[in-house]
Amino acid sequence: MIEKIVNHGIILALILRSSFHSEGIEFFTPDDFSQQLAYMNRPKGYVIAPHVHNAVARTVQYTKEVLFIKSGSVRVDFYDENQIYIESRILNSGDVVLLSHGGHGFEMLESSEIIEVKQGPYVGEGDKTRFIPISETKIVVSKDLLND
Repeated sequence: MIEKIVNHGIILALILRSSFHSEGIEFFTPDDFSQQLAYMNRPKGYVIAPHVHNAVARTVQYTKEVLFIKSGSVRVDFYDENQIYIESRILNSGDVVLLSHGGHGFEMLESSEIIEVKQGPYVGEGDKTRFIPISETKIVVSKDLLND
């Protein structure tokens, strides 16, 4: 299953649950996203021809990141561009999230291993603006799932 976290028509995040299954290849991101997320399911013997990627000039304005939850359980809190809390979701082992717009924060609900992929080069603290998280008493873990 694919879950979209959307606020005022802007995709804040895409969550690919570990239970997702499809045939072939499926891209979940719009073509204009600077970070693309896809799922591939190919049979034994399927060949992807060797290839190189061409030099293509791209402009990246905002960092998009992909997190793969290798183990554990993580709550992700979603915020809009103005640092206003929207909702939260729980990610478990095998889940993948693409964080595309707005803000986000995390709490490890269990000891967790996370693999992160994002555009570079990393510019340190100049890459982000930190802010005060929502109070624990106001956390809302959404059960309303938008299926793709």
